[in-house]
Amino acid sequence: MVTCAAGVPEVAAVITAAEIGGERARFTRHQLDLLGRGDEPVITGQDLGNRKYWVMSGVTPSGVSAQPVDVVGAVRAICAQSAGPVRWLGCGPMTELAAVLRAQPDLVDRLVITQMGGAINYRDPDKAEHNFRLDPDAARYVLAHARYLTLVVSDVTFTDEIALYPGHPILIRLAAPTAPAWAALLAEHFDRWEAATGYTSKMHDPLALTVALGLGFVRVARRPITVGEDGRMRIDHSEGRSVLVSTGANYPHFVAWLSQRLTSWSPAAMSAVPAPAPGE
Repeated sequence: MVTCAAGVPEVAAVITAAEIGGERARFTRHQLDLLGRGDEPVITGQDLGNRKYWVMSGVTPSGVSAQPVDVVGAVRAICAQSAGPVRWLGCGPMTELAAVLRAQPDLVDRLVITQMGGAINYRDPDKAEHNFRLDPDAARYVLAHARYLTLVVSDVTFTDEIALYPGHPILIRLAAPTAPAWAALLAEHFDRWEAATGYTSKMHDPLALTVALGLGFVRVARRPITVGEDGRMRIDHSEGRSVLVSTGANYPHFVAWLSQRLTSWSPAAMSAVPAPAPGE
């Protein structure tokens, strides 16, 4: 997801989630440097003890230093630079977002939040979707307090229609001998993921990014949502909070956009988008 977002000029910082002792942040720093975004800060999020899906051990050069850890201070500084709304795209557990809203409740009127995660009809009904399951308390807090919130749920993102798999044209292009260093790093990430897990790489987070950018690939509607203590989400017409929730997507158009973003090496392939307006 960092690779797709790096071409958006107004991205002010990347905050890592579900940290691995700071290694996600160091890897992100390395990736952004390869993309020519050495100016973009990386902030280290909290380590929740989850190691299940980390496959990039030993890849980041030893010369890449540990990244700053003051998430609240970084967000406060970003918001101080502008009087208008600020996009927040969440692609992991909502630990850092909840910490920001708890420490800076005045930012509830500033942050236009797009969050990948949650599920109304999760494929395993006995547990919550991954991002909500890692920190249910944070998910509950954000749902209760965020003013401008769109959930891009697993019901829409967990589909083979947006999966990258060995032999996929995008992966072939990324691994080409003439590809830039950042593309080779991304191809290695895909290869390691498939070897370690046996899963295809579904593009949950880039699809959520398109919602934050207002690109129109994903349909949304208001739903009354509650989140249980274990992170499981459901529609509740009596007690649920009304938020925007993804209901469907134009997957072919999204994949075409993703292919352009990941396989066109020129900066012109990554266009900017207008600043957001609060609300729908």
